[in-house]
Amino acid sequence: MSDCCAPKAKKTDQYDLAVVGAGSAGFSAAITAAEQGAQVALIGAGRIGGTCVNVGCVPSKALIRAAETLYNARAAARFAGVSAHAEVLDWRATIKQKDALVASLRQAKYADLLPAYNNVAYREGPAKLVEGGVEVAGALLAAERIIVATGARPGVPAITGIDTVPYLTSTTALELEDLPRSLIVVGGGYVGAELAQMFARAGVRVTLVCRSRLLPEAEPEISAALAQVFSGEGIEVVSAVAYRSIRKTGTGVELSFVRDGREAQIEAEKVLAATGRTPNTEGLGLTELGVAQTPQGAIVVDDRMRTSRPGVYAAGDVTGRDEFVYMAAYGAKLAAKNALNGDSLAYDNSAMPAIVFTDPQVASVGYTEAVARAAGVKTRVSTIGLDQVPRALAARDTRGLIKLVADADGDRLIGAHICAPEGADSIQTAAMAIRGRLTVKEVAETIFPYLTTVEGLKLAALAFDKEVTKLSCCAG
Repeated sequence: MSDCCAPKAKKTDQYDLAVVGAGSAGFSAAITAAEQGAQVALIGAGRIGGTCVNVGCVPSKALIRAAETLYNARAAARFAGVSAHAEVLDWRATIKQKDALVASLRQAKYADLLPAYNNVAYREGPAKLVEGGVEVAGALLAAERIIVATGARPGVPAITGIDTVPYLTSTTALELEDLPRSLIVVGGGYVGAELAQMFARAGVRVTLVCRSRLLPEAEPEISAALAQVFSGEGIEVVSAVAYRSIRKTGTGVELSFVRDGREAQIEAEKVLAATGRTPNTEGLGLTELGVAQTPQGAIVVDDRMRTSRPGVYAAGDVTGRDEFVYMAAYGAKLAAKNALNGDSLAYDNSAMPAIVFTDPQVASVGYTEAVARAAGVKTRVSTIGLDQVPRALAARDTRGLIKLVADADGDRLIGAHICAPEGADSIQTAAMAIRGRLTVKEVAETIFPYLTTVEGLKLAALAFDKEVTKLSCCAG
């Protein structure tokens, strides 16, 4: 006899593809599959839109630009007869404005897109991969193909005592409505560098502490140039340290570390942990299905975005590689096409541009000199300071440099690295040159507009074989 009060078994729905994660990668995969006529289940948990729009790219760059206006006012005196003043009057208002931008973009670029795709069914709730599909809130969403795109969250550095102090992350730091008087930033990567400068420009006394050097993956010349800029702005960079411990004090926190064989301490009101990200894989049932992960928890994928489990793919930050929103979207698009069409497309990051939104901005694509040599590539390099770029001279802002790396055997451009106030908008030209397999000579012979930052690429290309100080305007 049936029990009329027992909960009824939920219906099993059938889909061509299930996408777990409703951030940039998840939406890219779902839309790509939908455009090919597939029936797609898109599964999200928490705020729709993922890291970039909610707690990453959008809010951080909005606040970085706000702080940049403060710097520009202070630097106005570099022009004779010019004076300007700017100050933070109400940081809480700045935060609210940032939050409004985030909410509008989340609505326009994510929530409002769903009705446009009739073959995408959005499901919300914690997801678990099981035999035959994905389980969400007790219901089985049956699918032979699954893409995991659950992203990552700020990691916690392995420092004794870190769990006993109220540390900030890149997420919570962007939510502060009251600026601290002082701040320790732990980590010299792109997140630490960007937020350290942003807070310093807003009036916070900042000390950045890192185990190696500022921007350790950048060219050493660029790292040194940015460290010099930071020093000039009052940011203390303490590099090459071994962390000992951190503790709460009566006025904030104290970080102990060892440098050059000596133990030292730094005190501040707040500490920001910016030492990497942790993949969101808990509760997904990966181990039970035999999906391989790295020791750090990232899902292992091959160049077709396939995991070790047939039919299961992964893309974006959950894979632990190329953690940029555009690469997440790119990888997810490949995963969707491969899942539906036979794994014919290979992931290619050889011309992937990367940007650090400090000021000057740091932009790179392709090989660094060290990585090229480690790969056995014989190289030629060219480096010019921004004092050789007319745009920088006219702007009276020569902070930075441009470095190009070429394959010495074929003279082909294989790497470009820019540290310049407008460097981010110049790197794509180098990316296209690398993708097009242009030689240094072909770059040098290309017509570039005068009085632009991107013209520096032409000058750097010419500098492989010429003394650019002896060239006329427009690089002759």
